[in-house]
Amino acid sequence: MTTLYLLGSAALPVLDVAPVIEEAQGTGYDVCLGLTPAAARWLEPQLPELERLTGHPVRSEYKQPGAADAWPRADVALFVPATFNSINAWALGLTSSFVVGFAAEAIGKGIPLITMPCVNAAYAQHRALDRSVAELRAMGVRVLYGDGGFVPNPSGERHPYPWDLALGAVRETVPPRA
Repeated sequence: MTTLYLLGSAALPVLDVAPVIEEAQGTGYDVCLGLTPAAARWLEPQLPELERLTGHPVRSEYKQPGAADAWPRADVALFVPATFNSINAWALGLTSSFVVGFAAEAIGKGIPLITMPCVNAAYAQHRALDRSVAELRAMGVRVLYGDGGFVPNPSGERHPYPWDLALGAVRETVPPRA
């Protein structure tokens, strides 16, 4: 089975992660869920169910030194939704959260990475976002942003998050194996 690390930060679409896990599993992926600490707090009441669903602990913190890894090795990682803060921290190599740290290290390990920001139009106007997206793309990360990816919502508006684009990119990048 192909192992997918599904990493998410605290943007509203993370609240809808359970059906995304089920869809990925239904197409042949073993899913491990990692969250920023804020996203883990948002999903705290659902964490036991998400662990049952994935069959793995939900991680939001770095493991203790010397502790065995609770997850199988990743074949592909999908960082969605990725907030303004997470995208910028990742591009700069600021690894204060487990999911950003994993994503930064995965570049050097050659693990295929896909991300899709979730930012509003006001954040999208900040020049740091474009620089960070360009930096991640230059490092080989597939960033689904702009044409063919996530398009920012006007501030205060919520539109459906294009999870199907993200999962489609995973299937194109690393197809599931039996």
